[in-house]
Amino acid sequence: MANQRLIYGFHAVNARLWQNPKSITELYVQEGKHDTRTREVLEKAAAENVRVHFAAAERLNTISKGARHQGVVGFIDASKNHVHLEDVLENLREPALLLVLDGITDPHNLGACLRTADAMGVHAVIAPKDKSAGLNATVSKVACGAAETVPYITVTNLARTLRELKEYGIWVVGTDMGGEADLYHAKLPESIAWVMGNEGEGMRRLTREHCDMLVSVPMFGTVESMNVSVTAGMVLSETRRQRVLQSEQ
Repeated sequence: MANQRLIYGFHAVNARLWQNPKSITELYVQEGKHDTRTREVLEKAAAENVRVHFAAAERLNTISKGARHQGVVGFIDASKNHVHLEDVLENLREPALLLVLDGITDPHNLGACLRTADAMGVHAVIAPKDKSAGLNATVSKVACGAAETVPYITVTNLARTLRELKEYGIWVVGTDMGGEADLYHAKLPESIAWVMGNEGEGMRRLTREHCDMLVSVPMFGTVESMNVSVTAGMVLSETRRQRVLQSEQ
């Protein structure tokens, strides 16, 4: 199956079983395991009519290519994950909160960003199809289930997508050390799409040109940069903080 993708570990497998069980094509469970988490997986799989194979640990190691699978490995039909940006935007019940990742190629960083996005209630994560990590087993593992709950939308032309966001009344705000305002003094717009580039090169020139506003994250120590998922956590948390204060006024 062309769109088949591997997932492994209890977080990723459980999230898939609860969020989208019909996308699971096969599930492998280590034979002889009788702990609580394994029993819960088997019970949920049975309830959802998911096919389960019992296999030795050595076979699971081979299937997962040596990853730390915790005794559960599955294959999913990734095509059943596809979500259109328009579907997300037209069904929002609050001002948009989006995360745009420009050039994040490390699956660990992408997984951590998805986990952060889930925690902060991000409505969708957007990334270009080219020069991006893409969803894979490592991303699902690091995301601890968030890869199954946060819509991850890949687009062929990021600049065009940013223009479309503006047509929906969403401000495109980039993070940049040379931003005209710092995070703690910037009055953030009601509907916002935060844009982040990779640690090495930052946003691409065309992406930067499509930003309505550039915001810097203040640094008070000696390091010159932070992991993109940490920065995402900071800006998304500040966005939520400002929204809470606004709602209480």
